[in-house]
Amino acid sequence: MKTRKADPKGVMTGAHYLDGDFALAEGALAAGCRFFAGYPITPSTETAERFSERIPFVGGMFIQMEDEIASIAALIGASWSGKKVMTVTSGPGFSLMMENIGLAAMQEVPLVIANVQRGGPSTGLPTLTGQQDMMQARWGSHGDYRIIALSPDSPQECFDLTIQAFNLAELYRVPVFIMTDECVGHMHEKVVIPPADEIDLVERKWYEGPKDAYRPYKPDTDLVPFMIKTGDGYRFHTTGLTHDERGYPVINAEVQDWCVRHLIDKIDKNAEKIIKLEEEQVDGAEVVVLSYGITSRVAIKAVQDARRQGIKVGTIRLLTVWPFPEKRVQELAGKVKAMVMPEINMGQVVKELERSVAGRTKVVSVPHCGGGVHDPDVILKAIKEAVK
Repeated sequence: MKTRKADPKGVMTGAHYLDGDFALAEGALAAGCRFFAGYPITPSTETAERFSERIPFVGGMFIQMEDEIASIAALIGASWSGKKVMTVTSGPGFSLMMENIGLAAMQEVPLVIANVQRGGPSTGLPTLTGQQDMMQARWGSHGDYRIIALSPDSPQECFDLTIQAFNLAELYRVPVFIMTDECVGHMHEKVVIPPADEIDLVERKWYEGPKDAYRPYKPDTDLVPFMIKTGDGYRFHTTGLTHDERGYPVINAEVQDWCVRHLIDKIDKNAEKIIKLEEEQVDGAEVVVLSYGITSRVAIKAVQDARRQGIKVGTIRLLTVWPFPEKRVQELAGKVKAMVMPEINMGQVVKELERSVAGRTKVVSVPHCGGGVHDPDVILKAIKEAVK
């Protein structure tokens, strides 16, 4: 892994009053993103607008594509040329991206996709919040593969986690999702952007050996293959078909087994390095509230009220939703009376919580159809019922 400092050219520093969508764009620029292809869709368009305004100052390129399908195709091409790349979308646009997200996963292309979630299904609630795309991020394209998904709960984290998303994409040669939502996207707060020399960036592993010996899909010791820039004279082939280390199609069960297991293993076997959580008062807790994104902020009031009523409540905030922190959940299962999970959907990530707990402790889902955030009293009621 190679690291470097951020390029100070055109990158803002200091304290700013930004919404989450703008902070996504600034985080991408600070992370070294120099190519953005996208299509406008509420409530994410502000990120694209901000990027289009700012990209001339850092020497990059912004393209408004004809649709979201083409946006991912453009990212894949630009990433293979050596650029850090990003797009942003919401709801229906996310659905349109899924086929080419699968292509990116199969080709092991580093790229970042921000999804500013809104209420669905279909056109749903374009201007109102939701967290209804969480399982789609994990399983949306066909076949078996792995991705990484992060979930900010503030404009500051939109900036910080965007940098982290690029670092993870580069490190593991994988699509990385920033699963934010309309509330966080349109929330204005103070965002502190550190000087460029304080921002650590990860560079993808560049192959430097003999050109005729390069294998674009030969795993290194960390399971992640080296990359090259197309057009630099290396023998190079990539495809969405099942392929060998050379990238050439090989249509049989044996190579399929090798190819798919590799896509999974490079994430699963590095999961403990990838997963980032924020815990509070978990030791000795009767109940643990797990949440992510805007719901984490809403849950604070319910947790504080429960503690005032004498209930021992701990919290786990999922900054990384995928991979899911099943190891940590399994450590707590059986030690606490219950785990409570509020989400602005009808129960998605809670299914993974239930799978990980495997019946060793009570799991309480607190669903919400979208269009707004939870009433903290509803979460408080679930906490109180969980300890009965």
